[in-house]
Amino acid sequence: MRMTNVPHAAVPIDKDTPLLSVRNLAKSFGKNPVLRDISLEVAEGEFLTILGESGSGKTTLLRILAGFESPTSGELWMGGERLDLLPPYRRRINTVFQNYALFPHLTVAENVAYGLRIAKLPQPEIQSRVQAALAMAKMSAHALAKPSRISGGQQQRVALARALVNRPRLLLLDEPLSALDANLRRQMQIELKSLQREVGITFIFVTHDQEEAMVMSDRIALLRSGELEQIAPPREIYTRPTTSYAAQFIGRTNLLRGEVRGGIALCGAIRFPAPLPDGPALFSLRPENIRLGTPAQFTARLLDRVFHGSSELLRVECSDGQVLTVSTALREEYAGDLQFKFSPADAVPVRETTAAPPANSRQEHA
Repeated sequence: MRMTNVPHAAVPIDKDTPLLSVRNLAKSFGKNPVLRDISLEVAEGEFLTILGESGSGKTTLLRILAGFESPTSGELWMGGERLDLLPPYRRRINTVFQNYALFPHLTVAENVAYGLRIAKLPQPEIQSRVQAALAMAKMSAHALAKPSRISGGQQQRVALARALVNRPRLLLLDEPLSALDANLRRQMQIELKSLQREVGITFIFVTHDQEEAMVMSDRIALLRSGELEQIAPPREIYTRPTTSYAAQFIGRTNLLRGEVRGGIALCGAIRFPAPLPDGPALFSLRPENIRLGTPAQFTARLLDRVFHGSSELLRVECSDGQVLTVSTALREEYAGDLQFKFSPADAVPVRETTAAPPANSRQEHA
């Protein structure tokens, strides 16, 4: 996975005073536990992504934050106020759904104004706030169009404008880019991140797409089977995963299993310095950190190669039968046994993640 840097505007994130505190949150549907003891804090102005595979509990967590579900136990606090005791309409939280939920019979401007009209704000204020929201979302030129007459990316901008016009303190986004094609999705990732920095509102974004999470987030909260596996900035969670699951879920990796003796890791045919106590050990080694060259740390034969544009992904087999994945620059030919090396610092010790029962329910879709 390629690390992508997104330019950020100068909107400070106050890490000392969290906007949102999730404390020991749990949720079960009948006898099925969906969330288990979730605790995290979200800063004012932060872009936090809740990342996880299907059934991990991320959509249930989002619905609890929005007030559409009640937790089985635990507490939510926002700005010093107990949030989980309030109905949805009293929370300064808005949600952008996966299908955008635009009213087809209303124009773009009428869709954006809908919540303000329900709140019975004065017409001049409604008009002013709608114009500002449409300008921010770059949709002013389409104010009189119906949703069916604009593209998917434009519909997403309208949904954002409709949420932001209410001036929430927290915006929840439930996989809002999943319906877009790949090129438009990449474009909207950058635009959404830039918009969040411009308005300075805290975003909590739900996705199963690892690359999307890496591009957009200040931090990533990785959920697995209803539990918080790791929470960290994108670069840290990629380069320093704490568990074997995090290492495998965020990008590609090689898991080297072996033991440490006298400061040396012995992983089959591969040996390297490891300043760890003696005993069993597990390491994550990213494919791009393995290079062709000498002095070699191990020798392997090529099994197959896959073209990836500016690079190739090789599958190689060591003398002990261990198969590794290597990302390397394009070469015309590979002949005979290949020699590889890597920096011992790139072999990151990780904790073996034991199997856990799936967090599934009739209401958990993502």
